[in-house]
Amino acid sequence: MVRFLLILIFPVVCFSQDQLDSVESLIENKQTEEAQQIIVDFLDEYPDNLKGIELLGDIYAIQKEWDKAKVEFKKLIEANPNVANYHYKYGGMLGMKALDNKLKAIGLIGDIKKSFTKAAELDKNHIEARWALVEFYMQLPGFFGGSKSKSLKYAEELEGISKVDGYLAKGYIYEYDDEPELAEKYYKMAIVEGGSLTCFSKLSSFYENENQPEKAIKTIEEAHKKHSRNALHYQIGKVAAEYNIQLEKGEQCLLTYLKNHSSKDGVPKAWAHYRLAQIHTHKSNKSKALEHIDIALNELPKIKPFKTQKEKILQL
Repeated sequence: MVRFLLILIFPVVCFSQDQLDSVESLIENKQTEEAQQIIVDFLDEYPDNLKGIELLGDIYAIQKEWDKAKVEFKKLIEANPNVANYHYKYGGMLGMKALDNKLKAIGLIGDIKKSFTKAAELDKNHIEARWALVEFYMQLPGFFGGSKSKSLKYAEELEGISKVDGYLAKGYIYEYDDEPELAEKYYKMAIVEGGSLTCFSKLSSFYENENQPEKAIKTIEEAHKKHSRNALHYQIGKVAAEYNIQLEKGEQCLLTYLKNHSSKDGVPKAWAHYRLAQIHTHKSNKSKALEHIDIALNELPKIKPFKTQKEKILQL
């Protein structure tokens, strides 16, 4: 009898898991409307399934339906208040709502802090919650409780969990606080410790923000030696075009990017043509600049920088 019941129940469990897996796949592919329909139907049948509720909350958050997302994440916390990730997602949703609606932001500060802090307390190894607290305390004005020392506290906790994250967090704090020497030091330490594309990207972006494009290009080239990603060709071309430096190198990198382009590169080809148009504008090569900006506009006609660049070219 027991074996019969297991045979009867097991296919249902497998089927429901298949539905959840398909929803996660659709979310990853940004097909949120289709994912929403499946998960809503799923929850009609299994209303207490916490994974289903979490996925619906995720979908609403992606769609910026903050109040609907809040309802779903609140259900998760009430069902199991000891899961750190539920508090983290709730706090993250409130944080995005605050960014989206500055008038309501002040009233959300307390709940955001409470949610991230609770997530960090529940899970001593929750990296994302600690990163959220680092950024929260740095970006919050002092009269609302912002505090560099509190940010550094969570950066220290991050370093205890993951040295790379700790170094990156300290780099972020010192960059935000306008201490470039210390920021550069910790970003470089992150590269030595981890050497991921993220580490190189943080340092190259820092150099751009500090108006040191030559150092930015050098850092991107070092990243390419280690990771050999086509997307890095675009990044070199972008810096060259924006700062009017190493134009020949920038042009060759952008042409290589276009030649080897695939969907995994992230940046659409139109943006590479826009950067090439910028480079040829710097060179006063009007015909080439127009050729590339027209390709960019043909692919993405509503992008304002493309239109502005064409106006500049026509004035050559």
